[in-house]
Amino acid sequence: MEESRISYHESVRRAYRRLRELGLTNVWDRYEAQGMGGDPDRRCPFCMAGTRCDLCSNGPCRADAEKDKRGVCGITADGMAIRMMALRNVMGASTYHYHTEETLRTLEATVEGKSPFALAEPDKLRWLASRLGLDTAGPDREVALSLISFCRQDFQKPTREESAIVEALAPEERKTRWKELGIFPGGIYGEMMRVTSSCLTNVDGYYASLALKAMRMAVAMAYQSQLINEYCQDALFGTPTPHPMRVDLGVLDPDYVNVIPNGHEPFLGFALVQEARKPEWQEKARQAGAKGLRVIASIETGQEMIQRWEMDEVFHGFVGNWINQEAVLSSGCVDVFVADMNCSLPVDPIYAERFHFRLVPVTELVAFEGVTDRIDYDPERADEQAALLLEMAIENFKTRRRSVEPLTGQPVGSAVVGFSTESILQALGGTIEPLLEAVKSGAIRGIAGLVSCTTLRGSGQDVHSVAVAEELMKRDVLILSMGCGNAAMQLAGLCRPEAAEKAGPGLAEVCRKLGVPPVLSYGTCTDTGRIADLLAAVSKHLGDVPIPDLPVVAAAPEYMEQKATIDAIFALALGLYTYVNPVPFVTGAPRLVGLLTTGLAGLTGGSLHLETDPVEAAEGMLAHIEDKRKKLGL
Repeated sequence: MEESRISYHESVRRAYRRLRELGLTNVWDRYEAQGMGGDPDRRCPFCMAGTRCDLCSNGPCRADAEKDKRGVCGITADGMAIRMMALRNVMGASTYHYHTEETLRTLEATVEGKSPFALAEPDKLRWLASRLGLDTAGPDREVALSLISFCRQDFQKPTREESAIVEALAPEERKTRWKELGIFPGGIYGEMMRVTSSCLTNVDGYYASLALKAMRMAVAMAYQSQLINEYCQDALFGTPTPHPMRVDLGVLDPDYVNVIPNGHEPFLGFALVQEARKPEWQEKARQAGAKGLRVIASIETGQEMIQRWEMDEVFHGFVGNWINQEAVLSSGCVDVFVADMNCSLPVDPIYAERFHFRLVPVTELVAFEGVTDRIDYDPERADEQAALLLEMAIENFKTRRRSVEPLTGQPVGSAVVGFSTESILQALGGTIEPLLEAVKSGAIRGIAGLVSCTTLRGSGQDVHSVAVAEELMKRDVLILSMGCGNAAMQLAGLCRPEAAEKAGPGLAEVCRKLGVPPVLSYGTCTDTGRIADLLAAVSKHLGDVPIPDLPVVAAAPEYMEQKATIDAIFALALGLYTYVNPVPFVTGAPRLVGLLTTGLAGLTGGSLHLETDPVEAAEGMLAHIEDKRKKLGL
């Protein structure tokens, strides 16, 4: 493919050229090979339209709404499309919740004194417990164990019993609407079972029913999984606060022992940093011939880490999102690649063999063909496990350095990371009023929550995300960035205060006054729930303005996988204008498309918007924002 289809980032394009010279399989060539007729984006038209099903032995079936061509069971094109989307959302919900359960396990071990971690912010734990209506008078251990027990019981509630977590954390107006629609959830496990069971052949084939069930599960996921997860991680490792971070592939130096925690769970990543900061480990690395030992952050595990902990010579920087992965692994700088629960590629063993690094799964969820190394994370042994990984890396250094020609001279950028609701308020003097005043005055027209992945469909890695962000900035729209798309913003330089030069005059002035970038690095995809909490606070501060009436939008310029689809469904349930790209696999389902794009306006207040052109996408979001400003009299 042409260079513009590779990546926005020169560092990644350079790595790709090297991979081509080496004749190695890579994500870009594999994507191109999936295309039809010389077009990398052209695929089976029924699959692209979402009207193909192979759930039973009568299939695979194809549906055509225009001809009323149905599956063998009689399901329509609309039912077929939403059923597959709902099943993808179950995968997204279950993976999010796996992370949450691991967080609670880590918190429990920590307050019992059985993990190498300590509570960084006990007050955050008490704050969350108080919001859930729990007694906070006892010692930290008792409060934490009470919180954990409460959450686990709520997770297990059957769907006929309302979630106490959602009742405690969601805005009043939304709760009322969700109850009216029958989408106020029970426990997350019951909601996942309900959706999965409904998708069985010949159970629920009605597109509207399945769409509401998917939204109900998404509400449970956002509050029970995402919010509980992030606030408990804050208590364990600290609430994100703004600080600078090195970014891009140049943070990898072949003369250091480099360990890369990769995925979505940061527990062993934090343990690795704690261990690697001990002088004895640095001395062991030097004795092996290296200049030292470094931990380099990657993907969402990396985002969780860099948002909370400041960089130094040990915790050295962040490399990027999942499409960067083969560029990172082929750099000739990696000694151990620590693969937790998400975003480690099945092709990684080929790279481990070619570039002489150790590939180590650290969760029961991940396995690689031909790889025998394994350390399943155990919070009670996290320090021992981190030490074992560092030992592997040091032992690997000489072989890797002797056998692999590294790719050097890659760029190193900088980003300001660590914005959270709390740190935004701190930057504003402890109150949200200055931000709201900027919105009221029109200096900031509105706010976009950019919750995105990265994909190769339709454009190169991060190309569309950066273009959409820059177009929104020009229109004085402040961006809160999360997920893999956050890495796009960081590496592109949009998370630096200097990026205000690319913003419209109103936003630029606000950024200069506060010393903040026009794109605030707000975290990972699990922070979707956190931003819902922020919007609830804004709504309350404005006199309980319903969330659908706020001048805010959700944007996923390059969504990719199952977590992203359930995030979008939650945004619709929350009542947000939700822009997504590329076009989802629903275009062959006209009634479903109608429901998602216009029909929800009278139900939840949300609406789905599709657009492949970044200028038109930004114009659509701005038009929505201006309409909401007008209704609020701004």
